[in-house]
Amino acid sequence: MYPLTGIIRPYAWGSRTAIAELQGRPTPTEGPEAELWLGAHPGDPSTVPGPDGPVTLTALIDGDPAGQLGEHVADCFGSRLPYLMKVLAAGAPLSLQAHPDLKYATEAYARQQADPSLPKNYTDANHKPEMLVALTPFDALCGFRPAEVSALVLAELNLPQLAPVTDALHTGDLAGAVRLLLSWPAAERGALIDAVVASASAHTASHPHAESFRLAVNLAGHYPGDPGVLVALLLNLVHLRPGEAIWMPAGNLHAYLNGLGVELMAASDNVLRGGLTPKRVDVDELLRVLRFEVLADPLLHPAEIGPGVVSWRVPVRDFELYRVDLTEGRPPVRLPGTGPRIILGVSGDVHVGEDHGIPVTLTPGTAAYAPTNAGPVTAAGLGSVFIAAVPS
Repeated sequence: MYPLTGIIRPYAWGSRTAIAELQGRPTPTEGPEAELWLGAHPGDPSTVPGPDGPVTLTALIDGDPAGQLGEHVADCFGSRLPYLMKVLAAGAPLSLQAHPDLKYATEAYARQQADPSLPKNYTDANHKPEMLVALTPFDALCGFRPAEVSALVLAELNLPQLAPVTDALHTGDLAGAVRLLLSWPAAERGALIDAVVASASAHTASHPHAESFRLAVNLAGHYPGDPGVLVALLLNLVHLRPGEAIWMPAGNLHAYLNGLGVELMAASDNVLRGGLTPKRVDVDELLRVLRFEVLADPLLHPAEIGPGVVSWRVPVRDFELYRVDLTEGRPPVRLPGTGPRIILGVSGDVHVGEDHGIPVTLTPGTAAYAPTNAGPVTAAGLGSVFIAAVPS
């Protein structure tokens, strides 16, 4: 067992209080703290203590892939931890985005490497399915809602220039509607979004689509003149309570809006953006990876696998997530999961360790790494932990 030290990324949309409050540090912080990375991703690998100072988790795994990851994981993924765990703190809305599936990512990255003239859309050859479990109330956009509902919302804005978009939605043509919005002439975008805000602001709080109109006004305040404001109105707006989760498979258009959550994903940084961002948007490439289908239930529902133990299973081989709640008087619990595991404390004081050796004490916002060769891991104390693992 190793104490694991992650890296905090200071993206502009990050909160200046949420991660610090979780870890018990003074707030507000000097700058935004958006994501705490826990894993071996080369972009920002976590570290463990070594005899001569901190050692990256990447280097530790490279030194003994079979012992650290186990033969099954090493056979599937080589000397690579296949997942990345994050604590994500959204203080402002993130970009609308989607991620490619594994086959497309592999082929697109190879094309990009072979032809330097192609846009640099991909950082690696991996997919990036992801899930998020809320630690606080958390708002997100996740997947397309029924096209006929989106058509009604846009029609209520009473803007004649949006007629081609609503016509596409009435026929169920989500791809056509998204292309129209993201290809809107740059010189006309500011006036369009200003008109959207004016119309949306004029509707009363009792209007059936008042929540969508409030969303449009809020997003336009962060990203004026961005057609992603209208694309967002085609998606499911999800309000997560603490403990609730969403699953974002390949091709699912989504955006986090605000809140604190635990995120688990395949170890990739491939992101295709569709708006609500000052960064480049490649409309054609985004349309190639998007799934234009209605996501009827954005929530990912957990399964109880034992007293105080739940799991979120997803249809990928890269990761699975567990939560263990230790209550007063409860004896030590054998932690679920196999292979290399990262254990994140989110409340209380929890001591985790293998059958022999010194346990690692986890307080909120701190983590530990258990390689496969650590064997079974036990937790004791009072509090809650999340465990990232690889499906057996």
